Amino acid sequence: MSQPVPLASPQDFATEHAFREHVMQPCRPVVMKAAARDWPLLKQEEASIFDHLRQFDVGREAEIFIGSPETDRRYYYADNLSGFNFQRESVGFAEGLDRILQGADGNDTATLYMGSLPSERYLPGIEGLTRLAFLPQSILPRFWIGHPSSVACHYDTQDNVACAAMGRRRFTLFPPEAIGDLYVGPIDFTMAGQPVGLAVDSKAGDPRYPRFDAIRDTALVAELEPGDAIYIPKLWWHKVEALDPVNVLVNFWWDGFASGPDQPFAAMMLALIAIAERPPAEREAWRAWFDHYVFRPDGHPLDHLPPELHGILGPLQDGNYQRIRMAAMRMLRGS
Repeated sequence: MSQPVPLASPQDFATEHAFREHVMQPCRPVVMKAAARDWPLLKQEEASIFDHLRQFDVGREAEIFIGSPETDRRYYYADNLSGFNFQRESVGFAEGLDRILQGADGNDTATLYMGSLPSERYLPGIEGLTRLAFLPQSILPRFWIGHPSSVACHYDTQDNVACAAMGRRRFTLFPPEAIGDLYVGPIDFTMAGQPVGLAVDSKAGDPRYPRFDAIRDTALVAELEPGDAIYIPKLWWHKVEALDPVNVLVNFWWDGFASGPDQPFAAMMLALIAIAERPPAEREAWRAWFDHYVFRPDGHPLDHLPPELHGILGPLQDGNYQRIRMAAMRMLRGS
């Protein structure tokens, strides 16, 4: 049986420090009930939320996804991963809102949604209506607006706080270590940037995905009402369903533990070309080096030496970030 995503105590997200320590550091999803309840955006009747959005519209074009009735509101690949089962169009933001509202009665032949719209590009100034006390104000929101939909199970490489602003949202989550059981699709031919778990919507016993049956019922599930929020740590797999005739989600993406601009995913991509096709025994040798120096299951690799002898393995904030980065760049240039 699937389990509910745990609820965070209000004290755990009362301040930025508390949120970082009690919610983010454990790297587990939690639901924060009513975290966005006091948003000015939510103080309106549902119909006027769109009016508020229009007030901040600066007239940019947005991409709208269009699913035919045959998709059953599921945005996914076409058969044999040969393409996708939906169309894309560029429309003015206001026109997109109008089309979504017009189709909300369910009589339209298409299901529509506009997603991942950065506030600073499409709705500058609306950030004042969507503040969260536990997030730095420099983290700006994105908007996801549309009809009922099912977005395939995927991961993000950044931390994510997602807030239901209109309509209900259901999240189905699997941990990062489930990656091998989800039968992940291509990483460079995707619907919206991230690969998806192909097995997640399969029927029990599907011979294409035998390993998924062992974890199928271990998913964590959360259903958000308007004003609720969920924290999804980076690399956690999540399927997202919008459940009501019209839905608005507001989310915040950022890397809560970055030491600088370099991203872990970039390191993994370099490892693909540097390590992935070496002989198995050599890959195991490099695994030992990565564990020792990077993942550190036994603690700091130079714990047996005094700190003054740690060199570039000392704290990154002491200038070692740039020293390591410069050394790596020289190696990539072949110098």
